[in-house]
Amino acid sequence: MAMLKLKSTSPRINDVHGSATSWPANDLQPTPNKAQKGACYGRLGNNLPPAEEVVELYIQNNFQRMRLYDPNLAALQALSGSDIELMLGVPNDAVQDIATSQDTANSWVKNYVTNYSSNVKFRYIVVANNVNLSDSLAQFLLPAMKNINNTISAAGLDNQIKVSTAINPGVLGISYPPSKGSFLTEARSFLDPIISFLVENRAPLLVNIHPYLVYRDMTQDTSLDHALFTANEVMVQDGQLEYRNLFDSMVDAVYSALEDAGGGSLEIVVSESGWPSAGGTGATLDNARIYNTNLIQHVKGGTPKRPGKAIETYVFTMFDENNKSPELEKHWGLFLPNKQPKYPLLCRIPSTTQIVFSID
Repeated sequence: MAMLKLKSTSPRINDVHGSATSWPANDLQPTPNKAQKGACYGRLGNNLPPAEEVVELYIQNNFQRMRLYDPNLAALQALSGSDIELMLGVPNDAVQDIATSQDTANSWVKNYVTNYSSNVKFRYIVVANNVNLSDSLAQFLLPAMKNINNTISAAGLDNQIKVSTAINPGVLGISYPPSKGSFLTEARSFLDPIISFLVENRAPLLVNIHPYLVYRDMTQDTSLDHALFTANEVMVQDGQLEYRNLFDSMVDAVYSALEDAGGGSLEIVVSESGWPSAGGTGATLDNARIYNTNLIQHVKGGTPKRPGKAIETYVFTMFDENNKSPELEKHWGLFLPNKQPKYPLLCRIPSTTQIVFSID
């Protein structure tokens, strides 16, 4: 599959091999379009710091949003009284029970949301992550979203907390060029009602965008510069739109697919994006540093299809997680389990720029 090339719509931090990156001086000044960024705080490790220390690490680094993939009580308690906004996940294995019982949905929301909502800033409830179209779970996704939303609405929280789900670009049948993006025909019966639900409730679609995985699987057709936001030349000319990076092409292909499916009014939240530092082709500390640093800078400017509008983005992930498999899955962290940064990302920027991390 041919890959797109994007025109960067925001300043890039170039490859500065072996040296600490630095933010441009004007980045330290408040601007009207600061990106809302986040990160994934994964918990699949046996050597990770306590939740209280993780929340403190967020605060120390001005990370203002967090993704938590399941309702971990220690994390919810640690977030109490903080200003961190939370994207909370309904685990895949809980979806069927919630879909088939409003009472179960009511209990889930009571136990993990309303019991904490006076002190925890919930932003999204994410019903399932990366549901496979061939999985029997797919038929339960929309009913579960509706039941959770019913309970959120009954609690008077529907204007504050939006219910959505997280997909990946694998549901696209066409992704090149981005303007021709469309969902797989077999996915439409599954996705179209979900899109209608999101439009009706003014909730965003969450999409996990991983240029690394495209680069790994299509190394011969995808340049590393294209994947790392470091390409200088236009790699895809799509009508009047120019693409220099893979991230923008992936996001805009999903936007085009949404427009084709009646979801043109929806916003996309990038619920995961990152780069591993070991375990696979192109997985190095330097590439991880370059990608994540450039990602944080780039999303402030939107995409060629929707320029000038910052993309709410959650960096994947907070820590290396040694209980994951295969080996590649262990090395996506920004921090080591001892809370030391793996590379000089320089995320300590003013609180006017909000950075979000997620927890799985």
